[in-house]
Formats: sequence, C-alpha cells, structure tokens
Amino acid sequence: MTLPAPNLDDRRFQELVDDAKRLVQRNCPEWTDHNVSDPGVTLIEAFAGMVDQVLYRLNRVPDRNYVKFLDLIGVRLFPPTAASADVTYWLSAPQAEAIDIPAGTEVATVRTETVESIVFTSVEDLTVVPSTLERLLSSVDEKTYRDHNDAVPGGVSFYCFDTPPKAGDALYIGLDNPVPSCAVALTFDCEIEGVGVDPRDPPIVWEAWTGTGWSPCDVDHDDTGGLNRAGEVVLHVPRGHEASVLDKQRAGWLRCRVVEPEEGQPFYSASPRINRVAASTIGGTSRAVHAHVVEDEILGLSEGVAGQRLPLQHRPVVPGDAPMVVEVAGGDGWDEWTCVPNFADSGPDDRHFVLDEVAGEVSFGPQVRERDGSMVSYGAVPPKGAPIRVRTYRTGGGQDGNVARGTLSVLRTSIPFVARVENRAPASGGVEGEDIEQAKVRGPILLRTLGRAVTAEDYEQLAVEAAPNVARVRCVSAGDGADAGGVRVLVVPAVADVDGQIEFEQLILPDDMGERIRTHLDERRTIGARVLVEAPSYQGVTVVARLKPRPRVDPNRLQREAVAALYRYFNPISGGPDGSGWPFGRPVHVGEVFGVLQRLRGTELVEDARLFGANPITGERGEATQKLDLDRNALVFSFGHQVMVTGAS
Repeated sequence: MTLPAPNLDDRRFQELVDDAKRLVQRNCPEWTDHNVSDPGVTLIEAFAGMVDQVLYRLNRVPDRNYVKFLDLIGVRLFPPTAASADVTYWLSAPQAEAIDIPAGTEVATVRTETVESIVFTSVEDLTVVPSTLERLLSSVDEKTYRDHNDAVPGGVSFYCFDTPPKAGDALYIGLDNPVPSCAVALTFDCEIEGVGVDPRDPPIVWEAWTGTGWSPCDVDHDDTGGLNRAGEVVLHVPRGHEASVLDKQRAGWLRCRVVEPEEGQPFYSASPRINRVAASTIGGTSRAVHAHVVEDEILGLSEGVAGQRLPLQHRPVVPGDAPMVVEVAGGDGWDEWTCVPNFADSGPDDRHFVLDEVAGEVSFGPQVRERDGSMVSYGAVPPKGAPIRVRTYRTGGGQDGNVARGTLSVLRTSIPFVARVENRAPASGGVEGEDIEQAKVRGPILLRTLGRAVTAEDYEQLAVEAAPNVARVRCVSAGDGADAGGVRVLVVPAVADVDGQIEFEQLILPDDMGERIRTHLDERRTIGARVLVEAPSYQGVTVVARLKPRPRVDPNRLQREAVAALYRYFNPISGGPDGSGWPFGRPVHVGEVFGVLQRLRGTELVEDARLFGANPITGERGEATQKLDLDRNALVFSFGHQVMVTGAS
C-alpha cells in the first residue's frame, strides 16, 4: 500500500481570512468595516490566497518527502494478523455415524446491545469419529500385558495397576477407531480401593498413541478422582492419534499411566479396582481464526500487458498458513502463479505476482526500459482475456480477536447434532496493522539492515518481519565461552488479557511461530552465528495489600479496581511505567505498589503493601521483600494479587 502522506498545515483560504480579521479587531480597533467591499479586506483576501498556495507547497515537504522516500525503498505497512484458537464442538449425544464439521464453519462471541460479536472461522475439516471400547489391557513393565477384554461388557473386576502401584504401571484402553482431534468420554465403574492419593491431583497422566510415540491428552475433567470412584473422564485426543498393534491386538490405543509423584503429592498405596469401562466420542476440536475466509474470488480478466494491478474485494489481507496462490485460466485448466516479495529475481517466463496485503491488490510483473533502449520483463504476463482468480485468502484480524477462554460460544453455522461450542483456551496472535508512524521508525532500520542480520536491532527487526503477530522481541548474546557467537532472540507472543490478567500458558512461544522466525533469521544471519529463538524467563510477582477507601466508596468495587490495576501494571506486554510492557531486567520495588494503589480514585490510604516473588511454573512463593531483582533478560508476570479493603471511615 502506498504510504499516506501527512498534512503539515491544514488551514485553508477562508480560515486565513478569518484569522486576519480577528487580528485586525485586536490590533487595529478603529478599522470597523470588515465587509468584502472594503479595500483592506480585499488585500487580506489577496494575501490569504497567496499564503494558501504556500501552504499547498509546504505540505509537500519535509515529512512528505520522507514518506515518499520510504515508499521508494520498498517500505510497506505490515498488515494486521488474525488471532487463532482451538474450538471444541460438543455433540448433543454420542452418534453412531461420523459427524463432519467442514472448514469455513463460523463461531462467534455473544452479541450485546453495545458490543458486536467477534466471528472466527474454522480453517480445517474435522470429523467426529464414533468410537466404542474394544480392547482392555494393563501392564506393570510396558513389556508384558494382562488381558482384561472380558471386563469390557462388565461383570468381571480387575486391578488396573501393580500391587502396590509404582511409576510406569499403565491401563491401556483400545478403541475400535482412532479418534484424532476428538473428545472421548470414558465411563468407569470403580471401587474405592486406590487409596492414598489426592483425588484432585492423582499421580497419573493420560496419553494417546500417535504413530511415533505416546502423546499427552488434555483432560477436560475427571470425576473418578484418579480411578477411585464411579464417574467419567473426558479426554481431548491429539490430532495425530492412529491405530496400532499392542499385544497382537489392533486398536486406537489410549492409556492411563502412573507417574512419579511430585514433592508433597500423595501416592497410591493400593491399586484401583475397576468393574466396568465404556467409551464414546462426544465432540471434536479444530482450529479457527479471527478472519473471513474468501475462496475462488474472480479478480477480472487479463489485459495482456505488463504491470497490471487487480484489486481484491476485501482488504486488508491477513497472513495465512500458506502463501496466497493466484490462478490464471489456461488451455488445460488453471495455472498457478506464485507470490513473491518483489520482482527483482523474476525472469520473463516466471509466473510471479506481488501482493499488497494492506491495499488488497495483486500486481503482475512490469517491463523496464534498459539504458540501451531494450525492454526487459520482470515476470510473465497473463494471456490477454484470461480470467484471473485467487484460490483462497483471509481478511480481518486485529487485537479484538484475542478473546478470553469460553467466549466463543455461538455456532453461526448450523451443524446437526452439535449442541454447543467453546474455546477451552484464550485466542492469541491478533495484532493491529502497522500505522505510518511505526513505518517511519522502521524505515531507517530496514535501510540499514538490507535483509541481513548483524546487529541486535537487525535480528529484532527481521523477527518481527517473519512473525508480525509478536508483541515484543529482544535480541541478546547467548553467552561467553562455548556459547560465544550465539544469539538468543527472546520472543513474547501477542496474547489476550482480561483487565491485565494473562494466563502463563499463553506466554509460551508456539512451535510454529518459533520455527518461522528461526528459519527467517537462519537465511539472513552472518556465517558462524548460531541463532536460538525462545521465550524470555519470567519472574512471578505477588502483591498483598490493605487499603482504606474514601467515604461513600464501595469497598468491593475498589477491591476489584485495585487488583485490576496491579495486573495491568505488572504486565510483560502492556505494563510498566510507560504502559509499553515491563522493561527487561527492571527490578520491582514495593514503592511502586503504593504508587499504583494510591492513584486509584477511591483509595484514601494504602495501609500496607507487601511484595513476594513467585515461580509461575511451580506456584511457589518466596518471602516478603522490599525489592525484587530480575535477571537482565527477564520480565515480570503477575501471579495472584490479593487486596483487602477495610471499612470506610
């Protein structure tokens, strides 16, 4: 998209005349005739017309020249990116036939009187495969197996683990069909014999066979308390689940495995006793994005000339999982044309095009006149009269798509037997498009970088170029000695927050984002440099405070506002003193807590405030301190603030 030029002085002729008349009234009060017939007013209008022409030329320099120069060197605004989320479709009841949920299915948030709904579109086909229990095994050493198939219909009890249980014991559940990306309900009839464990935190994990190994299943809920009572376990099976042979029996295998207890975690003193097991598929999960997916859009007919530009019907275009493909009708069907960043390396026969995501425009290669007068084509030209279409693209995106968990609850596309939908985790990755001020800052860096990574700024700029849906990037040295010459690129993904609150799992760097940045940097790094792309370390911060409210202030409201203010301030993405994210390595002082809470409109007095360090992974908290030091490459993370508001005076 051509960069918009600024307007340095937006005054026009009539405004200049009015300003001059006001100065006349102030500086020359004896001049009372301000009608257009007065010769002095005629002079004012003449000079206003000349000044208007000067302002017209002024608006061409200097910022306009600066922006035009950025346009000349190829600076283009980054488009917005679309947030994505895994959406689970729950069936009204287990079905005997497979339920197909096609790509393009729309789900949305609830629409209110003041807020429009936010729509997500699924980008992959999902088949909810029916399943029943077919095989049942157990093992105490992962080598020999005990057959419990006679317990499938019920009536035969068995102990599923060793006596006493130990880490590695496992119960194997064989389904008649593999159920990739599906939600499976396992119903157990158990007796309370697996004593000793905490039913809220049993030392077991659920896994599924995915062809190359056992992958963890996400446990939606477990009513059995670790196979200790009758109830239901709902598992979300990973997408790679497939059938395999175990003990000469082929099935889609799931397993419940005993693991070593963590410190302080109770362990089994006896094996659970199981009377009956049943299984059924009750839902499935697919990925959806905050974008509208457009397919097979006809752009128009080729004029058969170089440099043709064709607009898309929707803009801006948000990045997808694969580059856009343009198809041109030929004699044998549709020929594919490849998207390239520019035509510098395109030959006369290369089927290339350039996409301007923000403007929503497709451009074909130009012809350039060389110094000797010859014409050179950079990219092929579609045949005259040939229809041109785009196979698929996405439009939309932005920060609004970073919705909280459980908010995508409306199914806009009718699908039989689907009772409800939900996103079990917050959506992430939505970023607004770049504005002109950000592009003006990026321009000199781009000119200095020239597509290669040498300095820390180069690595940071190129990382954002590879993944615009990141919130923050920091490049540091990997270390000394054996690590000398290595580069660490610390990436904070763009995530959603509710009143500043972020779930720690959202800050984990997605594998696809890390790989995309790593590949992009590897092609541009200096020889011998080793690049490591990872998330920064996080220091958990917990604040415990006591406030005194002003008269006639609701203590409950003040308590909620105080907690929200702490979460917003101690935020790695949007917190800190200037609201642009907590500075890397900046220590936390308890005095800042007093400042944040005292600024609240309803606070009369901050009676006490204590600062604690916390480990956001283990949940362990340290001792109260006045100052919390951070590693020089670490960020803060709010971990469970507590505020008590005493009665009003």
